[in-house]
Amino acid sequence: MKTLFRLFRYLRPYWGLVAGTLLVSFVGAAFAFVQPQVVRWTIDRAITPGRWDLLLRYSFMYIGAALLLGLFLAAAAYLTQYVGQRVIYDLRNDLYVHMQRLSFSFFDRAATGDLMSRFTSDVDMVNMFLSTGIVIAVGSVFMLAGAIAIMASMNMELTLVSLSVLPFLVFSVDRLARKIRPMFLRIQQQMGKVASVLQESIAGLRVVRAFGQEEEESAKFRKENEEYRQRQIRTLRLSTFYNTFMTFTSNLAIALLLWYGGREVIAGALSVGELVAFNQYIFTLVMPVRMFGFLITMVQRGTASSLRIFEVLDTTPEVTDKIGAIVLPPVQGHVKFDHVTFGYEPGKPIIEDVSLDALPGQTIAVLGGTGSGKSTLVHLIPRFYDVTGGSLTIDGHDVRDVALESLRTQVAIVTQDTFLFSDTIRNNIAYGRPDAPKEEVVEAARAAAIHDFIENLPDGYDTVIGERGVGLSGGQKQRLAIARALVTGAKIVILDESTSNLDAETEAKIRAAFRRLLRDRTSIVIAQRLSTVRDADQIVVLDEGRIVERGKHKGLVEQGGIYSQIYNLQFKGKDGAMDLKYGLLRKDIAEERGGERL
Repeated sequence: MKTLFRLFRYLRPYWGLVAGTLLVSFVGAAFAFVQPQVVRWTIDRAITPGRWDLLLRYSFMYIGAALLLGLFLAAAAYLTQYVGQRVIYDLRNDLYVHMQRLSFSFFDRAATGDLMSRFTSDVDMVNMFLSTGIVIAVGSVFMLAGAIAIMASMNMELTLVSLSVLPFLVFSVDRLARKIRPMFLRIQQQMGKVASVLQESIAGLRVVRAFGQEEEESAKFRKENEEYRQRQIRTLRLSTFYNTFMTFTSNLAIALLLWYGGREVIAGALSVGELVAFNQYIFTLVMPVRMFGFLITMVQRGTASSLRIFEVLDTTPEVTDKIGAIVLPPVQGHVKFDHVTFGYEPGKPIIEDVSLDALPGQTIAVLGGTGSGKSTLVHLIPRFYDVTGGSLTIDGHDVRDVALESLRTQVAIVTQDTFLFSDTIRNNIAYGRPDAPKEEVVEAARAAAIHDFIENLPDGYDTVIGERGVGLSGGQKQRLAIARALVTGAKIVILDESTSNLDAETEAKIRAAFRRLLRDRTSIVIAQRLSTVRDADQIVVLDEGRIVERGKHKGLVEQGGIYSQIYNLQFKGKDGAMDLKYGLLRKDIAEERGGERL
């Protein structure tokens, strides 16, 4: 009930429409009560006494009542659908906006397919309940109460006989409600698993085919799909059993009516018209009770789906603006890590006691093996995650004290896993600054060594690229991402393996452009190619989340530590005598570079 009341809050902005819908439904239902009376009058006042003149009049009355009933019910159906669509629009928007605010840690745990299922299947279930269930619920109560009142006014004894089966119907509805709700929740959860397997399979289609795993992936999908089918069948079996029982109980009420009412007609205490009208009212009485069974199914589906939607809406972002957060003013780019510690789980630090000072305009290079914490370290700057110890400041402002939007608009990031949108190349480059002039977009593309390629396309910068940049090479996508970061004009630029997919010639061109464009920007560069970082103002080497070496290229080479070993591997080809630690480091480096030979 708590979930339903919370869902009903979305109806508040449309209370006028809801009230109008219920009024239209009540008026329409009233004509359903008129029809049995018209039948009664037709039999008792026209057919029995042989009144031809009344027979035609009552026939037209019945047709008129049926027509008005249909019109009002059609209007009610349209209004309920209209209100339902408005509510679902609001709910889906709230869900999307809230997901945009959730921390990265939420998406680290959540499956994409399951989230998509909540947006589609679960929202559709809620829509079905809101657009149909509410009117059925209110209408059924009105029909039930009205039918009982009219029947009681006609013949109390016959009414009590007809209602004798009602407790059995109520018992059936209650049992169905108790058993079916957890079943529908499991169905929706299983639908999320099916969607997750499907999403992974589509996203990784090239990998699946490259390794010949089509049959294995099909088997995985069949397994989850079969579990979904079995859950649906078990729920259908339960619903069918109780619906069959309710149908039998309804027919039992009619049998009792025919037995007792027939006796009353024979005895002259009841007219034939009254018996026929009572029979119709029995259907009017039983139908709402039976509809409660359908309604219970709809409510439980809607509740189960609402729970899954509210589970996301109730997730509190771990990284948020604190009360009184200030707007970060335009920065110079002074980034300072002061004894920073961070871990995804308590007691398991990924970054431990890191101190690093990047002055405005400096280039800081970060190196280290797989799992050393390089990417995690730079993700703390735009507050993708919050430090768990120490402090991180930009121009003296603790990043936890400033508004997120004002922080992130002044930090540009280029990652190794480049994401591009299904849009024009120009819009992809200007994504972080949609109002950027065409000249600046072109300048950024030139700096990223991608302008000539774009100009040779049929539509140039207006060329629409496919989903995730389908049709572009890894290097082309990476260069577009670099251009996207440059066009923002951000004073802090993070380059996380941003040139890993580039050939040596293109990388050299971009390095030359970087030296010019990043001259007045602070850049944090993660790379394994020393050619990318050797000119950095400061180079730090991470090992198990700690800085084990720092300095400039020449000094670090002379130290004979990890950096020196990497230098020897890449530039001197010395891969002979090497202790175990650096041998493992070499393996880590090779893995990060996609298996490229060192």
